[in-house]
Parts: sequence; structure tokens; C-alpha cells
Amino acid sequence: MKSKYIKRIALTTLAVMMVGSSSFAGTGFQDLGSIKESSAILSLAERGIVNGTSASTFNPSRPLLASEGVHLIVNAFDLNIDHIRFIKEPKATDYFMYADDDAWYAHGFIVAPLNGVPLPADLNPNAKWTKEQFLYYLVTTLETKNELPMIKITPVTIKDQTDLNPEYDGLLQRAIHYGIISLDTDGNLSPKHELTRAEAAQILYDTLAFVETLK
Repeated sequence: MKSKYIKRIALTTLAVMMVGSSSFAGTGFQDLGSIKESSAILSLAERGIVNGTSASTFNPSRPLLASEGVHLIVNAFDLNIDHIRFIKEPKATDYFMYADDDAWYAHGFIVAPLNGVPLPADLNPNAKWTKEQFLYYLVTTLETKNELPMIKITPVTIKDQTDLNPEYDGLLQRAIHYGIISLDTDGNLSPKHELTRAEAAQILYDTLAFVETLK
């Protein structure tokens, strides 16, 4: 009879992350300048939630990759697999066909699906995430993790409604209701906009600010 294996890979994860494209912790970023998201980025970095692409750079204008988005969600909600017992060591490729088990993001690609983040099996780690994609996975995890009740809200008018993925409509309305996102001055949401790393950090910061109101 095979012995049960309790997953403990914190040290392995740390070692792998040290070579990752988004692996450097710290708040000494020299490339933030006066961007409006700088305070959110620095706050999240101090809490160990976001990482730089080097010890001194954050690359705020670079598009957010799926691998980085998953990493942010796992970190933000402190998702883990400490409560799960495994017969064999899980691998990222058990859940995602295009994952790399030796990549810096591999741990997150194990933790996320085992905590109910509804990521597709054909997720490309190097795909650029749009605003609505990041929000879908982020807010779904927010609501599940905090056991938020289904609420009836008065939908706001979104000028570019036809650009939204219909499956995300209700969730994006709730994200607006929670104060996580807002429409621009023209009443648009720009759901297909490819998020930058800075924009994703600001959304994450505002999400965690909302979580604080639940306590």
C-alpha cells in the first residue's frame, strides 16, 4: 500500500521562483516614476504579494501574463494546498497542458485549480490577460474565498457593453458594485484591454481594500 504524501514545497517554490520572470521580491523599484499605481505596487510589494522582474525593476507598462495573473491571485488570497493529502506529488502539467513543471509559476498552477480558481486546462502561461479575464478569475476567487452571498444589484450602464464576454457580465457588474473597478469618464469598461502589470496591481490593491471592509 502506497504511503500518503503530504505536499510541502515552500522551499522548492522559493528556489524555482528565483529564476522566474516575475520572481524578485522587494520595494526598491526604480522604474515606477510618478505613475498613478506606484503606491499600490509598493504597498503590495511590501506585503509580498507582487514581485518585480528584477531587484530594481517592476516593468509597470509590460502586459500582464497569465502566469503572473495566477501568481497574483494565489498570493493575494493566500491560497495553499496544506489541507490536501496526495498519493503522488502534484505537477502543474496535471492541470494545464501548456504548463512547464520547472517554471517559476508551476506552484501557482497547482495551487490555483485545487482552490477552485476556474482556469481552463488549455491556459497558456504566456498569454496576455485582458481586463475582463483577470477580473473574472480574481472576483470569482474573491467571492468563493470570502463566501460572499449572491446579491441583487442595479446594473450600471456600460457604454461598451457589446465588447464584454456575456459570461462575465454579472461578475463585472459586481466588481463595479464592490468598488474594485469603475467606468472611465466616457462610461466605458474596456474589457478587452490588455492589462499592464501596473494596472493589475491597482485592481488587486482595490480588491484587497474591499476585503478589509468585510472584516
